[in-house]
Amino acid sequence: MAYVDLNADLGEDFGAYRLADDGEILAYVTSANLACGMHAGDPVVMARSVALAKARGVAVGAHPGYPDLQGFGRRDMALDEDEIHAFVLYQLGAIAAFARSQGVRLHHVKPHGALYNRAAVDRAAARAICRAVAEFDPSLKVYAPYRSELTAQAEAMGLCACCEVFADRRYEADGQLTPRRHPDAIIRDLDEACEQVLTMVREGRVRSRTGEWVEVAADTVCLHGDGPHAVELAKALHERLPHAGVQIRPA
Repeated sequence: MAYVDLNADLGEDFGAYRLADDGEILAYVTSANLACGMHAGDPVVMARSVALAKARGVAVGAHPGYPDLQGFGRRDMALDEDEIHAFVLYQLGAIAAFARSQGVRLHHVKPHGALYNRAAVDRAAARAICRAVAEFDPSLKVYAPYRSELTAQAEAMGLCACCEVFADRRYEADGQLTPRRHPDAIIRDLDEACEQVLTMVREGRVRSRTGEWVEVAADTVCLHGDGPHAVELAKALHERLPHAGVQIRPA
């Protein structure tokens, strides 16, 4: 039997603004990447998100991003290695404080948005993130793209890298995610998203937007909590993966 973790980017509400039904999504995933107050989230949201994940028995991870509330962390920023290191370390400390206060131990770290995409190909950015993780808690797993700079730097520092794939995103022929500015970047059809996940988990490959097969490894599968059909996709994957012989469990 194949095994895979199902994760979601959550805790991205801010003040009076609500982006996702975290409580519903947490019923179907095994790990949660919680925003740490830079690209989304705030102290009240972080506390509530940890409590929700704890109540559902879902592994809690940090989801640090660029300090970019206006752009939701999806715009690249010209930060140098030391700045990225400092911002990531700051965010790890923030979410860990709320986790510790509720008797929860952090399980993993997954960079968000533009920072994640940059760390996939930029050695200095990847090194900055992994230095922060290693200094903060080297037992934390790092969720990262297969054969990326982030995976390489995590392994070089003795960290556990878990290869991540995406249920609701298309891929380019070079293995990178299709940029969100492209009209076909998001997979909106539930059946198509589920079939993509099953192919990635069972066959270790994904069909790119332009038709080529791309090699991947799938320790953990991400879906975006802010997507319009996030709950439906989480439920569909939760039901279809075991039916297809894939057990869902934390990475």
